[in-house]
Amino acid sequence: MKRANWAAWLIVLLGALFFLLPIYGTLDFSLRAQKGVLSLKAYELVFADAKFLETFTFSVQRATLTIVFSLLLIVPTAYWVHLKLPQWRPVIEFITLLPFVIPAVVLVFGLIRTYSRPPLALTGSPATTDLLLVGGYIVITLPYMYRAVDAGLRALDVRALTEAAQSLGAGWPAILLRVVFPNLRGAVISGALITFATVIGELILAVFLARPAFGPYMAQLGNFRAYEPAALAIISYALTWASLALIDVFARGSRDASQAAAVR
Repeated sequence: MKRANWAAWLIVLLGALFFLLPIYGTLDFSLRAQKGVLSLKAYELVFADAKFLETFTFSVQRATLTIVFSLLLIVPTAYWVHLKLPQWRPVIEFITLLPFVIPAVVLVFGLIRTYSRPPLALTGSPATTDLLLVGGYIVITLPYMYRAVDAGLRALDVRALTEAAQSLGAGWPAILLRVVFPNLRGAVISGALITFATVIGELILAVFLARPAFGPYMAQLGNFRAYEPAALAIISYALTWASLALIDVFARGSRDASQAAAVR
């Protein structure tokens, strides 16, 4: 047993070093913009760059739209499948896995080819191209959002909640807004944060649709700068870690609330 414990801890340690050493190297390099001293010069230059705020704001706005439209699409669909069409669950799960199989570059070329000519020419203006970009983001984040919502619904007695709401005179819109969404708070927030982290760092769709997103800005900066891209990488890591930490906090709060409700 002791040998097994030591072996397990050794594997965990090696795995931690495998992931943490490159991050430490990136962090150390980002602090050496001034020769001979450790400083935050690279971070200061990044935050002083007007394009940083412009591209980050652009990506945050599109990430927000992606989250909103994804929830409006996925929550009613997943709820209806759980309630009325459980036999269709394998088909829906297969569809939501397709973004893992189809590369993003294939997706974006398909979008450009389909929506760059009548009757649905969406690439002719920035506004409609942004709409197309958000649609692409919804597709590539579909596996994460759907699975978060599906896991939340599996933890609920959807039929009992629906019948209780209907017995009180609630219609379908009221059931979705006042019963389903509140009970999926933890799952929705988890899916939203994963979607946010994915959209912020996405590169392929934004590059080929020629939109000023944060991912292309990071890639472009790396072509002619040394320390600033490392600083941007650390900032991106920090955003991802913050999202994961928030997922854990909200998921734990949701579990505590469920346990308290069960005790009552």
